[in-house]
Amino acid sequence: MYNKMTIARQAFTRESADARRTGLIEATAAVLAEAGLAGTNVRAICAKAGVSPGLLRHYFDGIDDLVAATYEATSDRMDAIFGARRRRGRRSRARLTAYLTASFRPPVTDPELLGAWTAFWALARSDARMAAIHAESYAGYRERLRELLAACGARDAGRLAIMLTAMVDGLWLELSLDAGSFGAEAAVQMVERAVGALV
Repeated sequence: MYNKMTIARQAFTRESADARRTGLIEATAAVLAEAGLAGTNVRAICAKAGVSPGLLRHYFDGIDDLVAATYEATSDRMDAIFGARRRRGRRSRARLTAYLTASFRPPVTDPELLGAWTAFWALARSDARMAAIHAESYAGYRERLRELLAACGARDAGRLAIMLTAMVDGLWLELSLDAGSFGAEAAVQMVERAVGALV
């Protein structure tokens, strides 16, 4: 009986700790989106999460560690979204198009994501840990894209994956900054035309 109670208490504590970490990560993403890098600090994050600064320091080795964990969590979330889109469709071309155009569909078009993502990009230029997270995330995206391109019979699929990733990122960024500039459906059509011309 005692052992069962101990195990149950440990499981509850672990879940609570996971929930608290997740809450701090979500609050960090929200603060980055709302206030940018300049306004992201321990006080703002803790206020958003409704916790004390001591709790942040209990789960993370400071704000840099928390921001890096937020980038990892956001990258994992994006990977899951793109992975689900990649499995859509019976034909290779349909899967390729679904993967590429996922950037112009919810939830990737969430305006909050832009604020957080641009902050991550800025930090990746000056912080080695953030740069490593960025490199791993983008390498994974490009490798999956390369596989999809190769399945469609594309030559030099690796270079095409780099080019199409840059195109999608550029369109996503412009669309996120100015939704009225050309619209999500126009972005989808541009990508589809590029794929049609290249593959």
